[in-house]
Amino acid sequence: MNQVRIGIIGMGNMGTIHAKSLLNEEIEGAKLTAVLEVRKERLEDLQENLGDDIKVFADEDAFLKSGSVDAVLIATPHYDHASLAIKAFKHRLHVLCEKPVGVYTKQVREMNEAAKSSNLTFSVMYNQRTNPVYQKVRDLIQTNELGEIRRINWLITSWYRAQSYYDSGGWRATWAGEGGGVLINQCPHQLDLWQWMTGMMPTRMRAFCYFGKHRNIEVEDDVTAFTEYENGATGVFITSTGEAPGTNRLEISGDRGKIVVEDNKLTFWRLRVPEPEFNKDYKGGFGSPETWKCELPVEGVETGHKGITQNFVDAIRKGTPLLAPGEEGILGLTLSNAMQLSTWEDDWVTFPIDEDLYYHHLQEKIKNSTMVKHNHHIVLNVEGTH
Repeated sequence: MNQVRIGIIGMGNMGTIHAKSLLNEEIEGAKLTAVLEVRKERLEDLQENLGDDIKVFADEDAFLKSGSVDAVLIATPHYDHASLAIKAFKHRLHVLCEKPVGVYTKQVREMNEAAKSSNLTFSVMYNQRTNPVYQKVRDLIQTNELGEIRRINWLITSWYRAQSYYDSGGWRATWAGEGGGVLINQCPHQLDLWQWMTGMMPTRMRAFCYFGKHRNIEVEDDVTAFTEYENGATGVFITSTGEAPGTNRLEISGDRGKIVVEDNKLTFWRLRVPEPEFNKDYKGGFGSPETWKCELPVEGVETGHKGITQNFVDAIRKGTPLLAPGEEGILGLTLSNAMQLSTWEDDWVTFPIDEDLYYHHLQEKIKNSTMVKHNHHIVLNVEGTH
């Protein structure tokens, strides 16, 4: 295939960003050929401004059956991601899905099964996997430079959002429209990186989510979670959209040292002797292992959304391995679901989580959701965001 014809589903904030990249020919081997948008006021604007070369659809089935696209990029509200992807696979279309891949793991599991049986390319927009700093962290862990992981702490409160942001879309920050708050909208990147870099999923978790703590919303905007792992390691994850200035600091400690990532800079504190070995041999009172502050080369630049899209297109055209396989989207989502479930149950949650229990709680939240503002949407400038 010389050129992949891409159709974008959902021309809101992120769909508009992806369309610009394709229209500006920033993705080699790809072309925007169609868009699907169901909102009438947005549809008229698209028909007027996109030009004759790009087909504009308001009907989902007509779009999927049109033969105008080889692949779809899904950029709709979260609940629609899984069902749209499954339909696209049935129509033999490759799928690139915005994060999160879905709202609850049961629906994502169905999407993964559809992707596997279709044998088509399936990727998720985990654009932070293109960040060379996080790639280096993963490399240090996977090659055992850090040794066995003992603790993972991530303080990520730099997701500040004012009330006007939440008021910009009728579906935002509601159980019925979005299915969650900071965990489902902003933090899918960090939750994905957490397990992607370390290669570890918890055995159990205790979390405390606060709903509408800082803003007039239904869903969580402040979260603290504690995790335990099979090897005895522990982790703490803290996030909020109501703090200014915010912090983004990741610390991963192993028995050979500690990694710190802050301000997009990586510091590796390497122990000359692994801690267990030092502890066994040292006979003094207050000594500690000799520590080296290592300056490590971090090469390359973060390519973000464009990098994931280019990788997706290259996978279709050339068989290039995916950086963010869609099937892996369920892992970070599992962490998100577990944090909410632990709060709702006021108890520890063990892994694998009880998907039926989570779904039951979510349906109760949806049934009692009162804040959805129908037919209300403002397209925001989201340049520079994840």
